[in-house]
Amino acid sequence: MQTEVKDAPKYAIVASVQLPSVSDIEFEASLTELRELAKTLGYHVVHTFVQKRGSFDTTAYLGIGKRQEIQAWVSHENEIAEQEDAPADSHLIEAILVDHEISPSQARNLEKETGCEVMDRTMVILEIFHRNARSRAAKAQVEIARLGYMAPRLREAAKLAGPQGRQRSGVGGRGAGESSTELDRRKIRDRIAELQLEILAMEAERKTQRARRQQRQGLTSVALVGYTNAGKSTLMRALTGSEVLVANKLFATLDTTVRTLYPESVPRVLVSDTVGFIKNLPHGLVASFKSTLDEALDAALLLHVIDASDPGFERQLEITDKVLEEINADDVPRIRVFNKIDHVGDAAAQAEREAALKAQYPDCVVMSARRPDDVARLHKMIVAFFQRDLIETEIFVPWAQQQLLGEIYATCQVRGERSDEQGTFFQICGEASVLERLQQKLSD
Repeated sequence: MQTEVKDAPKYAIVASVQLPSVSDIEFEASLTELRELAKTLGYHVVHTFVQKRGSFDTTAYLGIGKRQEIQAWVSHENEIAEQEDAPADSHLIEAILVDHEISPSQARNLEKETGCEVMDRTMVILEIFHRNARSRAAKAQVEIARLGYMAPRLREAAKLAGPQGRQRSGVGGRGAGESSTELDRRKIRDRIAELQLEILAMEAERKTQRARRQQRQGLTSVALVGYTNAGKSTLMRALTGSEVLVANKLFATLDTTVRTLYPESVPRVLVSDTVGFIKNLPHGLVASFKSTLDEALDAALLLHVIDASDPGFERQLEITDKVLEEINADDVPRIRVFNKIDHVGDAAAQAEREAALKAQYPDCVVMSARRPDDVARLHKMIVAFFQRDLIETEIFVPWAQQQLLGEIYATCQVRGERSDEQGTFFQICGEASVLERLQQKLSD
């Protein structure tokens, strides 16, 4: 029997500068999000340092007074934690998580002054993406984003490395005297170009597979889109009866998952889950991960999942709408699904929130993915959407062609049937392309 090995807890602090243009609500929401990202990465955030400034300090992001305060606090905490009889609530601080993308020199200076590893918001997200990518395409996209992030930071790494960052001979390199930093940068450029070619090849392969699938199924697919941690994976599992990874973490899933709507309907509907959106997602990652959102472009219907219990849900809406516009999916029909209503409070609080949401968004669905009745209601809406264009007709199947019955029952709704000595008359409802294919087979 295998014993589960748990990683030792890691402790971190969060640091952020509030600029005059950022409201208190926005600022706190961003900090909360960073703490959630830290949790996904395996860090326990034990303290948060904030500073109001007109601009970021060009040397080390935070002002000198705040840096000294952090250095003193970290030293004190670590001194206690390293004692043999350290109290149970003491923590060895390993990292400072900064709620902005900062320059390599700012990170290096902040690290030197505080004695802690510094990870900016972009680095935190990249590390999460790196750990959670499963498919070849997602891994390649993450690697491109990580390499792009690392390239400008090599010079700072070389400064810390000392003599290793100095020039070396041109043997094996492009020219005499090329520094190790320049060589590394060239290797990064070459590797990015190689990965981009791989992604293009995978994209062509995916398009072929999708075209085949759509040819077989018609455009009967639904894509779940929305803010990360809004409950998309839980809803996906409820709608398809499948075991999809469900975790209360940001970016728990990066790869698109496709399953069949369950119970199966006519027409058969495919449901896909996509990577979640996030505020201040680094631009390089938005570009790299657009292909994970291709399912949204291919879908005939989008389920825009929003966390009804999040007071900042309007911000989630704006971010999702903006990204969908960027990938030209803003004209795909959509249903706004306010999920997690059961997290709002008692029955009265839930009823009040539902009434407010329906007043603001008349066509929305307010539900909990953990309530079977709510899921059944959404299932019914999805099926109704795809059945709106079905055609009702009667077909005659001679006894000699009874092998077609399986296909008829699998692809159409059979509303009635009657038989005579020649064969069976079926009253069916189905998509135009499916009915045309059946008629072709019956006339062959």
